[in-house]
Amino acid sequence: MPLGVNAHAELSLEDNVITYKKSGVDIGLADKFTEFLEKKSKAIGGFAGLLSIPETRGEYSMVASTDGVGTKLKLAFLLDRHDTIGIDLVAMCVNDLVCCGARPMIFLDYYATGKLDLARSKRIIDGILEGCRQGESALLGGETAEMPGFYAPGEYDLAGFSVGIVKNSEVLDGRKVRPGDVLVGLPSTGFHSNGFSLVRKALEGKKLLRKYAARLLTPTRIYVKDVNRLRAALRRQGHDVLALAHITGAGIPGNLPRVLPKNMGAVVATGAWTVPPLMREVQRLGNIPEKDMWDSFNMGIGMIAVMRPAAVRTALKTLKGSMVIGEVVKGRNEVMLK
Repeated sequence: MPLGVNAHAELSLEDNVITYKKSGVDIGLADKFTEFLEKKSKAIGGFAGLLSIPETRGEYSMVASTDGVGTKLKLAFLLDRHDTIGIDLVAMCVNDLVCCGARPMIFLDYYATGKLDLARSKRIIDGILEGCRQGESALLGGETAEMPGFYAPGEYDLAGFSVGIVKNSEVLDGRKVRPGDVLVGLPSTGFHSNGFSLVRKALEGKKLLRKYAARLLTPTRIYVKDVNRLRAALRRQGHDVLALAHITGAGIPGNLPRVLPKNMGAVVATGAWTVPPLMREVQRLGNIPEKDMWDSFNMGIGMIAVMRPAAVRTALKTLKGSMVIGEVVKGRNEVMLK
């Protein structure tokens, strides 16, 4: 049975099986909250928000996105390693921004802790600056909040805000996508910054979290330069990217449909690439059902570009490691994994 979004894994009912919901995260409830927000503001939706700039006579829009690092921070606390977590912060924001076709320009951070540790704080900011370099953004400012008694000793939280600009005629919104278009996957560097509540639950009580923590802390890949190179190469051939999907929480089944027309879905060939061995190891150690793996993690694909078949050769030549992973089809707005 294809592992589509409506597939069910009966094993998730067993006591010894770990699912995302058992780890404390209810994706279904989060989806309902998102639906509530979208009804409250028409500007909300997609991977980032767009606001037309009147001063440009409707030619350009400002684009903004915000995100955090999530419970991946727990691993930074465990190893007292804070030099790469800022890269994750920037990545989660700018990778969403480029999905709209925008060019990231500025970044702001919010750093909150119980008691400021200067050496640790400098390492965090160095990571954010490296993320901004990779994401072609200027760190314009931010907020450092010292909140005694609010956070446990040695712990902190991070949030980021990316702002960019896009020409309205070049916005990527999926409207040009049609059946037969090809899905080109860009590899991830691992779990990125999603699903760590499930990862930690899978390794809980096995004295393995520390063993794997350094590998799990591998920073999220920033796709800004990849996307810029791809679009430039395609345009020289008379093509362009039609849509981009950042594969974060909810995996490919939850993120790819966000950039497809409502009357179209996608077929993804799961054998087109090798799932990172570390993900399979975590699955084995936690006895995580296959469906939960695909619904929680990127499974080795961090970004998906949708394009015409004639553009694929140029895309694969331009982006090392990219691969064809499926195609767009008529039907319900869902992903079929085969």
